[in-house]
Amino acid sequence: MKSSQFKVIAATAGAAAVVAMGALTVTFSNVSGAETPEPAPPGPMTTSEITTGESIVETVAPEAPETSAFVPPITTTPSAIPPTAEQP
Repeated sequence: MKSSQFKVIAATAGAAAVVAMGALTVTFSNVSGAETPEPAPPGPMTTSEITTGESIVETVAPEAPETSAFVPPITTTPSAIPPTAEQP
């Protein structure tokens, strides 16, 4: 079988598959062009308050935060500024 014959056969099979899928879609669909689809019935009505799922925790904030001053542990003595580094 030549390559061009194979391409024609493959294209024909693909086109036939597309036509078959379209025919099956039309056959099994329940909606026709003449009638309008019936709207879905309304769901159950709820009258309770809508919530977002957040929980509310009421606490009293302290008057002053408990903080302490941080003093870094310096283990070396300060060195003198070299004379060449002094600015006039």
